[in-house]
Amino acid sequence: MVSKKTLFDDNQVIDNSSGIRKEVTPLEKLKILEDKIAATIERVKALKEERVFMEKRIKELETLLNERNQEIDHLKSEKNSVKSQIEGLLTELETIEIE
Repeated sequence: MVSKKTLFDDNQVIDNSSGIRKEVTPLEKLKILEDKIAATIERVKALKEERVFMEKRIKELETLLNERNQEIDHLKSEKNSVKSQIEGLLTELETIEIE
């Protein structure tokens, strides 16, 4: 039968700064775990806040894009109107030159 290791099975932890193994009590292990969980919770909170900010920014940019697209449509319409007026004036000029 194979037993699984738990938090309290091995009382040695490698110190990352020196690479030396040192004795760690179960309470110290629990504190380390608690610190990791707290850090993870803070990271999740930060990511959620960032997501909310990004979603808001996306909506702002979509609104801006829609405004620009409407402006482009308006300018295209205006361009076509001016083009029609110029073509009409050119047609009138051609009739004047012929006479």
